[in-house]
Amino acid sequence: MPSDITAGSATRDPYVLGHPSGAGKKGSGDQLATGHGEGGPASKFVTVTYGFWIFLLSDIIMFSGFFASYAVLANATNGGPTGKQLFDLTRVAIQTGLLLTSTFTAGLASLALERRSVIGTQAWLLVTGVLGALFLLLEGQEFITMIGDDAGPARSAFLSAFFALVGCHGLHVGLGILWLGTMMAQLWVKGFRADILRRLHCFSLFWHALDIIWVAIFSLVYLLGASQ
Repeated sequence: MPSDITAGSATRDPYVLGHPSGAGKKGSGDQLATGHGEGGPASKFVTVTYGFWIFLLSDIIMFSGFFASYAVLANATNGGPTGKQLFDLTRVAIQTGLLLTSTFTAGLASLALERRSVIGTQAWLLVTGVLGALFLLLEGQEFITMIGDDAGPARSAFLSAFFALVGCHGLHVGLGILWLGTMMAQLWVKGFRADILRRLHCFSLFWHALDIIWVAIFSLVYLLGASQ
């Protein structure tokens, strides 16, 4: 009957069966839906992850536009300060260390999640959020210092492109921290429900993507800018 089929499909969620990888595996008489052949339609974990990858790719395309704009306008200073005069590589290096470390702790949270350790997962997620907040704090100090030195986004096309690119990344980090706090609260109240686990998996992908984008910003904006 249709109701039986629906109920059977719900139990195929890989997180419910304890397989967060989502790969097709056989248990005692059960086979995970793989989306190919007799396995039937893909599990919800697979479809949610696939949809989130599409979102991440669209986000990367958007950042590619910001990078392209910055590359074109990097020398359009209009007689104003250049990156070599403005960028504090020590502070940026600390920011980079904070964000890279937060990606590592996010990975540790994922490992604790697979073990279904509430304390371990919450602790590593908290450390991840604190490191992200410290990253944002340093970035905010940089922006305030630059604006105070008459090097705001309206000063030149170079600075407009810089604030747009770095600020957009910072906005993503801020939204990620809010998302992280929400997930921690939901995990504490609702436990290891399948939908919560899928959302945490998507958050991990999102946070790692932000790390990759920041490495590109650190290399192409700050290092190259300070050397010219």
